[in-house]
This record gives sequence, structure tokens and C-alpha cells, in this order.
Amino acid sequence: MKTTLRNALIALLTFSSSAFAAGATGAGEGSLLVSLFLGFFALIIVFQLVPATLMMVGILRGLFGRDREAIKVKS
Repeated sequence: MKTTLRNALIALLTFSSSAFAAGATGAGEGSLLVSLFLGFFALIIVFQLVPATLMMVGILRGLFGRDREAIKVKS
């Protein structure tokens, strides 16, 4: 069991050494499509925040508004 585990570990380290060596070759490069993709989802989030903010303002106005009237019950 120990030899199998040791051999598997050696094989894993041997075959993955080139992957570790090439870790930062493409770091920082982004294409136009990546920028458009991220910008599209940023716009979705912004467009969801606008109605949520308006709703929150309406709720706060309703809770803390000055012109509260007493509810009259018709009998």
C-alpha cells in the first residue's frame, strides 16, 4: 500500500511539474470578449439595483413620512 501511494505521488509530481512552471504566462491579459462579458453582467447588476433603491426609498418614506393619517373605519 505504501509503495502504491508513493509511486502515485511521484507520478503526480513528475507529470505536473510543467504545469507549475507555466503558471503565470497569461496572467493579466484579457480579451475584448472577456471585458464585454463582465461588463454585461455588471450592467445587469446595476439595472437590478435601481428598482431596489427606489423601492427602499418608498418603504422608508412610508415608515417615516410626516403625513400619516389616522385610518378611519366606516360603519
